[in-house]
Amino acid sequence: MKYKKNLCNFFLFYYISIRFIKKFGKMTKALLLLSLCLSLNIYGQTEEEINRLADKIHSEIITIDTHTDTPLRIQRGNFDLGSRNNPYNSNSKLDLPRMIEGGLDAVYFALYVGQGKRDNAGNEKAIQVIARLHYLVDSVLIAHSDKVSLAKSCSDFQTIKKEGKLAIALGIENGYGIGNDISLLKKYYDLGVRYLTLCHTKNNDICDSSTDPEGAEHNGLSEFGTRVVKEMNKLGILIDLSHASDKTVEDVLAISKVPVFASHSCARFFNNNPRNLSDDLIKKIAEKGGVIQVCFFSGYLRELPTNTTRDSLLRNLRQRYSNFQNLSDSLSRLAEKEWYEIEKKYPGNLATVSDIVDHIDHIVKIAGIDYVGIGTDFDGGGGVTGAFDVSEMKNITKELIRRGYVIEEIEKIWGGNYLRVLGEAEKKSKF
Repeated sequence: MKYKKNLCNFFLFYYISIRFIKKFGKMTKALLLLSLCLSLNIYGQTEEEINRLADKIHSEIITIDTHTDTPLRIQRGNFDLGSRNNPYNSNSKLDLPRMIEGGLDAVYFALYVGQGKRDNAGNEKAIQVIARLHYLVDSVLIAHSDKVSLAKSCSDFQTIKKEGKLAIALGIENGYGIGNDISLLKKYYDLGVRYLTLCHTKNNDICDSSTDPEGAEHNGLSEFGTRVVKEMNKLGILIDLSHASDKTVEDVLAISKVPVFASHSCARFFNNNPRNLSDDLIKKIAEKGGVIQVCFFSGYLRELPTNTTRDSLLRNLRQRYSNFQNLSDSLSRLAEKEWYEIEKKYPGNLATVSDIVDHIDHIVKIAGIDYVGIGTDFDGGGGVTGAFDVSEMKNITKELIRRGYVIEEIEKIWGGNYLRVLGEAEKKSKF
């Protein structure tokens, strides 16, 4: 971010200008004023020029979205990742044609498993859910092998882009997916999984969630969770702190030998939601070399006016469908249909692209340019006005340009910072 640099340049330029004007007169004054405008980036830069610059940037850098729930969309059927879908008709936020439109090179598909009963039967069902989602993603990779490849390492992202393809990478959302069997981590690593979100909306055997209505259970990481963190370091699986409680984050930072990240989180500075990260935690993650990937979920980005009718209907829907946990495929599709009918009749308020970049600005301000990235949560609730789906991703870049970010900084935000963290995990792994 160049505002401070430009301000310093302004005062230096102003001092020199005064001396030149006194010596050489009005013509020099006019020339100096023109140069000053150029130095402050307020001369030129039409929207057309910004659009061209954004296109150029996206053609040259690696752009990565570290969190989407698109596998859930694929699982529900009647969805072709290789065709362009209308987000307002299909409620889908991502497919391959729209990735190309939005200039997105790579996307992480989260293999999400909802929190269920923490017993043998529940754990086995969670394992089956992940196996099913992985099978579906693998099927997509095979069906569209001419357009997309699986990325497992830092070098893969660069190689796949050079081949003219898009990249899909894998994460698991919710450590409930390993139950209490730590050996599953190696199995998932072999399948290509490169990060694990330790928990979701409720506590599990690994750690406390930031939003469990029952409150803390382990006071952060459990003893099992400590073993999980160490095993993830050993394998080279990144630790994802999104959804984790503050104490869990602190415990992980104290134990992990590898930088960690938040795959889709926002700054609590703008919205005092326990799901968001405090300034203190953002700084601590950065001090350990980690990165915070800003989420596009409107309710995390800022406090929005409430629609009591909509909120009441959605709350009742959650209750009727057991918070959407452990549903059969047919019930899941029915719940989804009812959800979107409510959404269509009572649309929620959305945040904006400007709100997203406000969060990026804030993280840069308190932690530095090397510790922020992007994780949209598309198909899991993400989507704002101006970046409603993946086809509009370049609008983020355009706003960064307007705010004075240069290409080297934009490259870091769009993937460079994340790849640095992934690279550290690769180097320090013992597998």
